[in-house]
Amino acid sequence: MSRPTLVPGWVVLVLAVVALVVSTAALTVTLVGRPPTVTPVTMMGGAAPGMMPGGAGGMMGGTGQGSTTEPGAPGFVPGTVASPRVIRVIAGPGYAFSPSTIAVARGETVTFLVTTMGPTVHEFMVGPADAVAADQAGTPEVADIGMMATKSLTYTFEGPGPYAFACHVDDHYEAGMRGAITLVE
Repeated sequence: MSRPTLVPGWVVLVLAVVALVVSTAALTVTLVGRPPTVTPVTMMGGAAPGMMPGGAGGMMGGTGQGSTTEPGAPGFVPGTVASPRVIRVIAGPGYAFSPSTIAVARGETVTFLVTTMGPTVHEFMVGPADAVAADQAGTPEVADIGMMATKSLTYTFEGPGPYAFACHVDDHYEAGMRGAITLVE
């Protein structure tokens, strides 16, 4: 009778890491709707010659309907009340939004799809920067976005700005959970 062959621990570890990478990619595709963008890099850490980092809209800031370019770029079509541009935002893990800076056209209507990653409950407030910073009542927000949940908020950027977004759950804002919105003419 022969003894069973034991699998070395490093093989089990490599298989576990590969499984984690594959499951993370599958989750990203499920949440974002397309595979993550991979940017080839040079030895010095920059993008490889001829390659544009992030692709159209980047992994988290991509558009849903209408244009696939950013405001100010040729071919950009701003979102309207009838057909808002969709911007995906990830809340967490931890106390950060991704992306942390979003470009919108003046007068554009945007639907933010906000998904919480990690076990912490977040909110998403958007509007004039001073109202967002002060957590002012009446500023548009979606609350209680639990783990792996997605909620939406549609907003039209009609005023002069500046605009911002934030989470004010507990001390999340004080921990740095906020972002800026850049108006592009």
